[in-house]
Amino acid sequence: MLRQEASRRGLVVSQAANDAERARCAADVVYWLTTFCKTYDPRLPEPILPFVPFPRQIEFLLWLKEREANQEDGVAEKCRDVGFTWLCCAYMGHAWLFRKGFKGAFGSRKLELVDRLGDPDSIFEKIRIVLRHLPGWMLPAGFSWREHDNLCKLINPESGATLTGEGGDNIGRGGRATLYIIDEAAHLERAERVEAALSQTSRCKIWVSTPNGIGNLFARKRFSGAYPVFTFRWQDDPRKTETWFQQQKRTLDPVVLAQEVEIDYAASVEGICIPAAFVRAAIEMTKRLADEPVHGPAAAGLDIAEEGKSRTVLIVRRGPMVTDVLDWGAANTTQTAWRARDEAERRGVVTLCYDATGVGAGVRGAFESAERKPAFAAVAINGGARPGNRRWPDGATSAQRFLNLRAELWWMLRSRFEAAFELVEHGIEHPLEELIALPHHADLAAQLSAPRWFHTETGKIRIESKLEMARRGVASPDFADALAYAFAAGVRPVAFVAGGRREATLTPNRGLRRG
Repeated sequence: MLRQEASRRGLVVSQAANDAERARCAADVVYWLTTFCKTYDPRLPEPILPFVPFPRQIEFLLWLKEREANQEDGVAEKCRDVGFTWLCCAYMGHAWLFRKGFKGAFGSRKLELVDRLGDPDSIFEKIRIVLRHLPGWMLPAGFSWREHDNLCKLINPESGATLTGEGGDNIGRGGRATLYIIDEAAHLERAERVEAALSQTSRCKIWVSTPNGIGNLFARKRFSGAYPVFTFRWQDDPRKTETWFQQQKRTLDPVVLAQEVEIDYAASVEGICIPAAFVRAAIEMTKRLADEPVHGPAAAGLDIAEEGKSRTVLIVRRGPMVTDVLDWGAANTTQTAWRARDEAERRGVVTLCYDATGVGAGVRGAFESAERKPAFAAVAINGGARPGNRRWPDGATSAQRFLNLRAELWWMLRSRFEAAFELVEHGIEHPLEELIALPHHADLAAQLSAPRWFHTETGKIRIESKLEMARRGVASPDFADALAYAFAAGVRPVAFVAGGRREATLTPNRGLRRG
């Protein structure tokens, strides 16, 4: 009788301890992870090992918690092999265990990436590994692997919580979720369809991926400035050293290294005209020139959007320093002409270059027919025209080097960015007038590293057309084109409207000359 009583009391004490431990785990996902969870790495002699997160991994778990609390979407960019998917699985598994009515969902481009029974590379199999190595008393009351574990679906019979998974273009269309995680979002084949399908699924959607170029939906979200962004670089992983990185450089293809290790969106696509590293150097130049006086007359570039499509962009610069980046929509070409005139005059612009083909013809007509001419020289440019006779350091002229004027403009811009990069990164001096300094502007920075360049059959340089960019899901580079026009002094014009208060002439190859 005494033995039975002692046994009974021991059971009560054990149950009370379990309940207290459960409560502590429910309140702290990091404590639960470090105390009870296991992970799996088949590369190790003992593949099942304690899940001990390092500081940046803990920060990510807390970042996820904050996104949920704020009911907002987020973007998480990562290099490879830092345990991001395991962390997402652990966070979802914790909510499934301890939060009544929680519904978590995963989506990916293929269903087998979400769940394939017995494959630990799939998301749901990772969740199963975590749950199977928990103590039995921590699993939900009445839980049965046979009954409550199905393909892409886990049910908590005690609390009603569920985890589901989907693949393909229509993930999220049919249901609702507390939290939705889109895995490797930059690699979705038709990301805009996925975004539309997910629009009403959850108030908290987390887009997770390694980079896959600059022009896809994930990259646009990342650089839009509209979402909280979590970045996990290889330097944040204490297991990875500089020696490890140098080994990766020796063994990996440069594009793979840029994409999978360095989180470089632009370098992860071959043939980018203005690499992201060049753009970052130009932004750094603005900091270096912050205390320097800005010299030279103001010039501007105008990229004109079709009414109701994309954005019209006006960029103003003085010498190498970009001072203003303005954009607007919902205007016809006449309204665009007058707004551009007013904005440019307000900033003392002396020369404004713009693309006069297509919708730009309407702006050209407005400038030419206006009773009051603009107070600046309006220079109309045709990007498809023959390049000029500018001579380059190798002795070749622009006409010999480039397919058309658009290619010449972009290469002129690239040369400025390259000079800024050489100065910032390597200390190679360049005259101030050959450099470029940019403000931090997410759309401009992203678009500059979007177009690619190629050689024609005759060896001339051409820049990827807007149509070609659209075919690979990259939006029209309105901001970047406006910047190219802002630095287009000396190109061959289609038409020229002299400023009303400033007399000027434009020579085809030597640029604007004040009279």
